[in-house]
This record gives sequence, C-alpha cells and structure tokens, in this order.
Amino acid sequence: MKNESWFVYILLCKDNTFYTGVTNDIKKRILAHENGKGAKYTKGRGPFKLIYKCAFETHSLALKEEIRIKKLSKIQKLKLIKYEV
Repeated sequence: MKNESWFVYILLCKDNTFYTGVTNDIKKRILAHENGKGAKYTKGRGPFKLIYKCAFETHSLALKEEIRIKKLSKIQKLKLIKYEV
C-alpha cells in the first residue's frame, strides 16, 4: 500500500475570501483551481495564494479537519493560520 499524505489547505482568493479543501497533491489541486476546474466556489476567484496546509496520514482524518475548519469564523481561521488582520 502506498504511503501518501493527505492535506487540508486554505487558499486566499483574490476577493479576500478563504477556500478550504482536502487533497493528496497540493500543486495539482491549486492548478485545477487556477484553471477553473477545482471547485464551484473558486471559479472566477483566482489567482489564489496558499496560506495554510496541514498533513494527515489518512483521507478520513483530513476530511474531519476540513469540516472542523469550515465551521470556524473568518477571525478563527485567521488565528489558525496566524495571518495578520
């Protein structure tokens, strides 16, 4: 079995909103977002800046963290990524 990491990531969109997602290939996933094929939410909101990523051993753990992060307020997300307000 291949040992691969799963990542939860947060992108900063050009309209200063955040997009949170899960992937096992961050470069490929960001490229998909940039090309309008990543997620419905990100279409037309590029270019993007990767502002947070965290690795997990399993897809299941990464999904649980994605759900937790998506429930946070923007202020809480800023604290999570230690981003200057």
